[in-house]
Amino acid sequence: MFSTYFHGLALGLSLCVAIGPQNAFVLKQGLKCQHILWICLICTLSDAILIALGVLGFSGLIRSYPDLLTWAKYAGAAFLMFYGWQHFQHMRQGGQALNPEGQSEAHLGQIVLICLAFTWLNPHVYLDTIVLIGSVSTQYQTHSMAFAFGAMNASFVFFFALGYGARYLLPIFQHPRSWQILDGIIALMMWGIAISLLCSASF
Repeated sequence: MFSTYFHGLALGLSLCVAIGPQNAFVLKQGLKCQHILWICLICTLSDAILIALGVLGFSGLIRSYPDLLTWAKYAGAAFLMFYGWQHFQHMRQGGQALNPEGQSEAHLGQIVLICLAFTWLNPHVYLDTIVLIGSVSTQYQTHSMAFAFGAMNASFVFFFALGYGARYLLPIFQHPRSWQILDGIIALMMWGIAISLLCSASF
């Protein structure tokens, strides 16, 4: 049972570490020291819900109704293009939010909505949690929930480490150029993922 738990933990960590728009958002908010607890909780609880659905058999629903992922693909791509454009504008303007500790704090409701969009409008999240983790869990039929808890804990450890560990990078991001570079990287990453979603024939 414990080995099954650690197998789920290892798989979950390997999926979380992959660079994506959600991770970039958590990193930037961690650098700003804004609403980190809420962001980490939303990401962790969302993953836990999706992992539970996958282990309980909802991966079959996704395979039966592929149009669900198709709609998620286009909605997610549109959101990523818009968010990438926002970061591109920040990079061009420069001088914005260069001191995370001294800037005005974004409204919690706005941050929550953005975080939910990054999580639930990303079709790759469904593939990683519902389809992939759900499929692998079938190898551990007698201990499938131990496997699921391992994957859920991986999400918890990763997002809280990323959100609260980002503050140790603050000395680097006291310089305007560092924030411009980060905004530029995030913009390119958002656009790249959006284009890859639109160009992919299937998931």
